[in-house]
Amino acid sequence: MQEVTAAPGEGAPAGQYASVTIGGKELSFETGRLAKQASGSVVVRVGDTMVLCTATAGNERDVDFLPLTVDIEERMYAAGKIPGSFFKREGRAGEKGTLTARMIDRPLRPLFPKGWHRETQLVSIPMSVDHVNPYDILAMNGASAALMVSDIPFPEPVGAVRIGQDEEGNFVVNPDEEWLQETPLDLVVAGTEEAILMVEAGAGEIAEAEVLDALDIAHGEIKKLCAAQRELAEKAGKPKVEVPAKEVDDSITGQISDRFRSAVESATSVVDKLQRQSATETLRQEVLDAFADDGDGLDASEKRLQAGTAFDRLEKETVRRRIAVDKVRPDGRAADEIRSIWIEAGIAPRTHGSAIFTRGQTQALTVAALGTTREEMRLDTLGLETAKRYFHHYNFPPFSVGEAGFMRGPKRRDIGHGALAERALVPVIPSQDDFPYTIRVVSDILESNGSSSMASVCGSSLSLMDAGVPIARPVAGIAMGLIKEGDDYIVLSDIAGVEDHLGDMDFKVAGTERGITALQMDIKITGVSFDILRDALEQALRGRQHILEKMAEVIDGPREELSQYAPRIASIQIDT
Repeated sequence: MQEVTAAPGEGAPAGQYASVTIGGKELSFETGRLAKQASGSVVVRVGDTMVLCTATAGNERDVDFLPLTVDIEERMYAAGKIPGSFFKREGRAGEKGTLTARMIDRPLRPLFPKGWHRETQLVSIPMSVDHVNPYDILAMNGASAALMVSDIPFPEPVGAVRIGQDEEGNFVVNPDEEWLQETPLDLVVAGTEEAILMVEAGAGEIAEAEVLDALDIAHGEIKKLCAAQRELAEKAGKPKVEVPAKEVDDSITGQISDRFRSAVESATSVVDKLQRQSATETLRQEVLDAFADDGDGLDASEKRLQAGTAFDRLEKETVRRRIAVDKVRPDGRAADEIRSIWIEAGIAPRTHGSAIFTRGQTQALTVAALGTTREEMRLDTLGLETAKRYFHHYNFPPFSVGEAGFMRGPKRRDIGHGALAERALVPVIPSQDDFPYTIRVVSDILESNGSSSMASVCGSSLSLMDAGVPIARPVAGIAMGLIKEGDDYIVLSDIAGVEDHLGDMDFKVAGTERGITALQMDIKITGVSFDILRDALEQALRGRQHILEKMAEVIDGPREELSQYAPRIASIQIDT
């Protein structure tokens, strides 16, 4: 195809460029020509796929967290399409856009300075999509590059690549979109020059050792992308805004430690989640009240803020020390111990297939429904895929964590967890020729204390087998955690909510007895070595095998007959 390049108009601004070759293709960053009023803007291009990425900072907010928003604005014109809705206009972000926004957010958020509390928004708009080079990897790199050239105090670049696998088992960097539909591995990795920060993957029962090899290749490519972003920032970057250090008064820290350490030890040792949260929050309020009213002349709100920060640090230090040094987890388990499991299949008689999966204080009701091909999910997206015959929906009602709240459709987290559970089952779903049904699985989380997405994976297998869907093998999932202090570390199996919140890693692994089918990893610290990842994968394998054994005790294979309430589809082969 002949390439046509339009000449810039008279007076068009000159841009700054940086480029790098990734997977045999040139990936370029350009800044200084488009969206110049944003704090930082970059156009990323590979082939004819182009994504405009912007980073903008608003006013300081009186909060103690990072108010970061990441948006993907899919424009159907990028693929030469008109939206299929009645109004012919794009609505809320679809699943692809939501998942891409989450993949941008997860590796970037931990790197912002702790004192940065200004409203920050990252927006990515696919300008052109060639159906060869997926836009998500470009958006991930572009968001980081936009931060690097902006005045936002983002410390270092983050690169992202996708790794696929061909029929001979060779790894392919940033495979073409059409070819990606057939690859047994779809591994997205993001990280800095020093460490991997995020992994998102679907796989066809791949071995743990192959995952590590793929991560090693990905990190080598990430380093090149980070170097290109640094080059662009050196050419066109703005001076960074300084973030004033807000240190907690040493006297406050010392007083809280001296007066409340034993009480914190006691509160954080409560085994039951809700009772522990109540005890900790009551103690926290006692600390805030004590220091806000001590009459030393300081501003009361500032004193409460500093006291709260000091208390949170003491709580984190206490829990982490108990796990890393004393080898005692908050609920008393050993590092590789999995919470008690109970399962019931066929719990909802009028459904086509159902199951309850409970692990500790995490419980999922998962239900499978079968339909005809006319009930496939139609997709109006920028991608090549136009329909799905198997899909998973995840719901997280507020009562699952003992709270009252609004229930107004799925949140981004719900969409992400549903996609992860869906991806974990894809390799074992029968082909349309073997099973000509549309399959919908819904997970309603009834209780949550960590790892609800992995409970959904286990529940999916159980409900599908209860429905008589001839899946190749059951799939189970487990969430792994990490506490790292210096060179010492401990890997935790089946992490609870507090271990996720106060730990250094959330590593979800799903798979069958033969291998891994899905991965999701978020790392909050640098310096997580491949030895640690290897230990985590090996420990996850043992945990997965234990869970599969528990599932097999209840239902060890698909029912021989479909539910009497399921539709019946008859196929007739006509010889021609």
